[in-house]
Amino acid sequence: MFIRLITCLTLLFFISCKEKSTQKYIAQKDTIVKDLYDVKFDTLSTSYIKDKKRFIEHFFATKINDKDFSGSFLVAKNGQILYENYSGCSNYKTKELIDENTPLHLASVSKVLTAQAVLMLVKDGKLALDQTFKSLFPEFPHEKTTIRMLLNHRSGLGHYGYFADHKENWDRRNTLTNKDILDILATKDIPLEYQIDKKFSYCNTNYALLALAVEKVTKKSFPEAMKTLVFEPLKMEHTFVLNIEDKDKVSQSYKGNKVSIAWDFLDGIYGDKNIYSTPHDLLKLDLATYSLNYLTPELKAEMLKGYSYEHRGIRNYGLGIRMNEFDNGNTIHYHNGWWHGSTTSFTTLKKDTVTIIALSNKYTRKVYKSVTLSSLFDDYPYDLED
Repeated sequence: MFIRLITCLTLLFFISCKEKSTQKYIAQKDTIVKDLYDVKFDTLSTSYIKDKKRFIEHFFATKINDKDFSGSFLVAKNGQILYENYSGCSNYKTKELIDENTPLHLASVSKVLTAQAVLMLVKDGKLALDQTFKSLFPEFPHEKTTIRMLLNHRSGLGHYGYFADHKENWDRRNTLTNKDILDILATKDIPLEYQIDKKFSYCNTNYALLALAVEKVTKKSFPEAMKTLVFEPLKMEHTFVLNIEDKDKVSQSYKGNKVSIAWDFLDGIYGDKNIYSTPHDLLKLDLATYSLNYLTPELKAEMLKGYSYEHRGIRNYGLGIRMNEFDNGNTIHYHNGWWHGSTTSFTTLKKDTVTIIALSNKYTRKVYKSVTLSSLFDDYPYDLED
């Protein structure tokens, strides 16, 4: 009997990651507690939580989970977690399971955090929104480009992924850095894609340069500056900026069929991407934005308003955050991300104090459907059955 018991335990220990990943981990915590930037929210009733959780769980199972979801999912209101789900592996080779403390690559949701660091520096008087980037880096070729234009994607700059792809500008055998991007812009006569501040044009170059601005002002590396300005004050204990030398130690990126996606010469750039975090940590960040002590009312207004109204429509962009502005007066603030196999979505309903987060390290566009859960909390024009 003893030998049989040992054999059974051994088999259980070596159970495949695929089998484990189908067993969804639901954390027991239902509230994120913060010491800093504390905000008093109304306590949700047990019946409210039960009712919402039932619907969200069904939504996740039918709209997000493809029976093989690899990532993190969380929905909270008033800081209370209504539902969360963790499954899959952060590394399918080593069989490391994803749980509530597993940092995943945020892809372009990283821009939300980079913008927060910049705004904290503005709050402290170390940067100004309408300060030119050239005032920090005299070699930068465009005199009128401001910090605000980099934040709201109105700089007119071209994407570094395109101009660095030309061999006359960069040798792809070498890993590109943020400083290299600035050097190329300063020496290679890279033309603007659009006239400065005349049009919204989403561009990762903007946030790669903002990371350099953070380093210049703080006199720290971007990973250290982010810890000091954002992660540590908000107790985001599982959030960090990737050091490319540690690339094999972090959550890996996969195609939909779980084939690992190779790292390439653009993987050393940070600010626009390369921040790793968890839903719990992102919730802490979102909750802090409701505090009167976080930023200032004026800066929050600047962050959350739209800057690009050249074309009619509901979509716009603030300072590090997208938005949909509907005819009924409701506004959704959100940001999506996609880098290699990592697809991510962060939604915050400021009026309704709701946070919706979906992160995946295995390519799926289904995470982007999470924004439609907004309709569960107010009159947002999404069809939850679609």
